[in-house]
Amino acid sequence: MVAIFWFRRDLRLEDNAGLFHALKGEHPVLPLFIFDREILDDLPDTSDARVQFIHQTLGQLQQQLEALGSSLLVLHGTPETAWKQVLEMYPVAAVYTNRDYEPYAKTRDASIANLLGNIPFRTFKDHVIFETGEVLKDDGKPYTVFTPYSKKWHAKLNTPLADQPAVSGIPFPLAAYPTAQYFQHFYQCSPLPMLSLAALGFEPSALLIPPSTVSRGIIRNYAAVRDFPAKNGTSRLGIHFRFGTISIREKARNALDLSDIFLSELIWRDFYSQILGHFPQVADQAFKPQYDHIPWHNDPDGFEKWCQGKTGYPLVDAGMRELNATGFMHNRVRMITASFLTKHLLIDWRLGAQYFAQKLLDFDLASNSGGWQWAAGCGTDAAPYFRIFNPTEQMKKFDPAYTYIRQWVPEFGTPMYPKPMVEHSFARQRCLETYKKALEVI
Repeated sequence: MVAIFWFRRDLRLEDNAGLFHALKGEHPVLPLFIFDREILDDLPDTSDARVQFIHQTLGQLQQQLEALGSSLLVLHGTPETAWKQVLEMYPVAAVYTNRDYEPYAKTRDASIANLLGNIPFRTFKDHVIFETGEVLKDDGKPYTVFTPYSKKWHAKLNTPLADQPAVSGIPFPLAAYPTAQYFQHFYQCSPLPMLSLAALGFEPSALLIPPSTVSRGIIRNYAAVRDFPAKNGTSRLGIHFRFGTISIREKARNALDLSDIFLSELIWRDFYSQILGHFPQVADQAFKPQYDHIPWHNDPDGFEKWCQGKTGYPLVDAGMRELNATGFMHNRVRMITASFLTKHLLIDWRLGAQYFAQKLLDFDLASNSGGWQWAAGCGTDAAPYFRIFNPTEQMKKFDPAYTYIRQWVPEFGTPMYPKPMVEHSFARQRCLETYKKALEVI
């Protein structure tokens, strides 16, 4: 009999909650990864760098497992088809995995648990510090505003649990799982074949993946430089958090000592994850339902100019070109580009969210939906809808020497650069009137 550990958003052997519990169990553990066709078949680009990143990471895991006398089982298909294969190939005693909070993932896991029948399907928290039901108001209801959520998050972190004491002074939720102590419990077998990228229907991407480490200096200075896109002031760890090639607990422990602001960014991850968990409709509907009545403009030409970075607003254009060229966009610029699309152009936030989903290496459904709805004014943010970024003022404040802009918009300042596609004061007034009229009707 074997236990199966199912890798998903946790592609590492060290400090992996579900894998730790699997290896501590009574049966040898065979790791599994499924290239899910329900996800892959919807990707528009066969050179998607995220698929290549996953494939390369699995190759590294395979090498680690082979050194331990084990192997990684990699399958390609729908989860149901893949699991039927697994059950035919091995006498499965139990299945272990880490929880995923996205609507599709929850439906998938319920289906697989049903398929397994009497075989235990054991899930664990690994992707976040506190999950959906752990940080609640005193009345048991979910928080929908970040600041009070963050205060309760901190209070919970600093409240010792009788059965889960701090480890060496580290609050239990941030303590590492000592997975390596149990590596001898992996299932012993010859190396299993690894599917090629081509066999999956994909080809190599030229996009570069940021490193999985970041200097302590960047985190220490995070508050001072994080808003300036020309500076190397952000961690760029997003893709590693997304696919679990690093431990959120480790980074949160480091942030406790180095930067309250960086820790706050990790709390935002938890916040948006629990919003999606409690309110799954936010994946494609406004958190504030009345905002679904905004009469968005159907402007394919305007949307295409935004996508290509040809709006005539330099900071917006630089951000979109950086995204298209690298799969990354600076955090401050994400807010500005999203605000421009939804407030200046009055184009549906869902179109922008979908474009980011296609392009961002670090795309995460909860954070992407939360960020876009924040920009559009229809999400959990307590501020009213009439916060509208002025892209020109943002440029003066955060890229005053035009360093970032000139990197991505070389024709800036020349006759080749387009005029603004919409005038700011006009767009601002139009947005305010459109929102107000739509919300008054409800």
